[in-house]
Amino acid sequence: MTPDIPWLEDIPPAECLTLLREAGFGRLAFTPDEYPMILPVNFRLVEDAHRTWIAIRTRADGLIDRAPLPVAFEIDGANPYSKQGWSVVARGNLQHVDSDAAGFAERFDPAPWVEDRDSWLIIEPFTITGRRLHAADVEWVFHARAYL
Repeated sequence: MTPDIPWLEDIPPAECLTLLREAGFGRLAFTPDEYPMILPVNFRLVEDAHRTWIAIRTRADGLIDRAPLPVAFEIDGANPYSKQGWSVVARGNLQHVDSDAAGFAERFDPAPWVEDRDSWLIIEPFTITGRRLHAADVEWVFHARAYL
């Protein structure tokens, strides 16, 4: 039974990785000057036996390509009608990679929605965390807008 008030729960690390594997769009947060910036990006989760990275392709010499090393990356999902949602945040360092090395481009292309994205970057996270917001018990499961 759900409580009478909304509540937050931590998402287990394995489920955070599953959500990252299933998504392809997120937001990159960094501070290019004294003010934070958040930009949408396509990505792909890259995993091997020992490490996990988030691969991004961006425009060469663009804002993301020139971003400082410390970054945060976020994906989320929300349902405004039920007032529920979840968020996964990876914090780490942004690094340039050679897309030709070890078949990186063929194996881990994030397939950006915009053309002319020739600079390859990875985020090497030092932490990946998630939270899920659960709604309170409701008396009626249908939203009033369903009847309008």
